[in-house]
Amino acid sequence: QVQLVESGGGLVQPGGSLRLSCSASGRISSIHDMGWYRRAPGKQRELVATITGGGRTTYVDSVKGRFTISRDNAKKTVYLQMNSLKPEDTAVYYCNAVLSYYNSSTYNYGPIWGQGTQVTVSS
Repeated sequence: QVQLVESGGGLVQPGGSLRLSCSASGRISSIHDMGWYRRAPGKQRELVATITGGGRTTYVDSVKGRFTISRDNAKKTVYLQMNSLKPEDTAVYYCNAVLSYYNSSTYNYGPIWGQGTQVTVSS
């Protein structure tokens, strides 16, 4: 079964840093775009950052200059380095990846979501 597993969330003080990781496993043929989303309490899910297979990145304005998305294709892993964290960054962070993969012998193409990891920024 193909899945994404996130790690690295936790509680951090304002101004601190965290690094999120998300690893893909299963019968994966290719990993295309990868990204991080977040959902804060009482708010809609928000796209935080994306990275293409070629390494092109995009960021939501509120995290530009503070967050960095990167990927290691050999490890099938995407990272989100979060610096200068603010209380408004508090949210559940979800990893997303567009995959070519197999379930049993059936070829599939589409997005897969991780289970989410909580990030809390508070003093």
